[in-house]
Amino acid sequence: MATMKDVARLAGVSTSTVSHVINNNRFVSQPVRDKILSAVAELSYSPSAVARSLKAKETRTIGMLLTSSNNPFYAEVVRGVEQSCYERGYSLILCNTEGNTERMGASLETLLQRRVDGLILMCNDRNPLSEALFLHYPTLPIVMMDWAPFNGMCDTIQDNSLLGGQCATNYLISKGYRRIACITGPQDNTQACRRLSGYQQAMIMAGLALEDDYQIFSNFEFSGGLEAMQRLLQLPEPPDAVFTCNDAMAVGVYLALSRKGLKPGQDIAVVGYDDIELASFMSPPLTTIHQPTDALGKLAIDTLLERLETQIVEPRTLALTPRLIERESVGML
Repeated sequence: MATMKDVARLAGVSTSTVSHVINNNRFVSQPVRDKILSAVAELSYSPSAVARSLKAKETRTIGMLLTSSNNPFYAEVVRGVEQSCYERGYSLILCNTEGNTERMGASLETLLQRRVDGLILMCNDRNPLSEALFLHYPTLPIVMMDWAPFNGMCDTIQDNSLLGGQCATNYLISKGYRRIACITGPQDNTQACRRLSGYQQAMIMAGLALEDDYQIFSNFEFSGGLEAMQRLLQLPEPPDAVFTCNDAMAVGVYLALSRKGLKPGQDIAVVGYDDIELASFMSPPLTTIHQPTDALGKLAIDTLLERLETQIVEPRTLALTPRLIERESVGML
């Protein structure tokens, strides 16, 4: 493999002159520049990315730690992050821990040892991060997504889940539904509890009863929606509408209804949360609360690079505003 010294020898110049041309950081006359570029082409010379990053004290690499990947929402956010990295000339290293705490620590150490310029953490309460892992990297820019409690120095991007839960439930109430159930995520998940609280507040404000049997904690997965809807259908008086606190569980809800010969939007109204790409292709298309996955990825990268470039000290919280997307899974009573 050719080195910078080989290029300099072939071009008849010093290695420092070759470096100035490759890094474009000092004036070099056009004839000399042409000789160097010709030597680079002839030798198929490629500068060492590692060496250049050590000299520049940056790697143009962003690390992303993901604690769960089963939910399509996460895949869409990662796609937005990767696209934003590409557009800004950065590479993305993705580590998926699948909820394994030991694997999470090892993955985080790997990212930090690779000297990534910044970190995006997409974690939740069920997989809390050890803040001790970051003590040796006090200046590393960090953006936390899908909020979980973390006292480290970082910026946080979080959905206003309380408002989203209220919005979904109020929409069902406006359509005439009164027996409204809520299938939310794990009981120890902050976003799941906030979406449930939004549902509860909307029901109370409308003067509607909060039935314990209508409030189910599940797992934010396809299977969770299926199992929870099966439980609801076994009640003496099943609900006439369901707010499902993410779209993945709404897929399971649809399956449970189909197995009973029931149709979403006709027999039981269904509202989801996230607005994943699949939502508009379900039958019928799913009414849901929109979270802009591509924009979320872009916001994470923009926030991270702003902290890199401006040396912001104080942590910031950026809130996303949920928006209802009306489709055909809710009728009018």
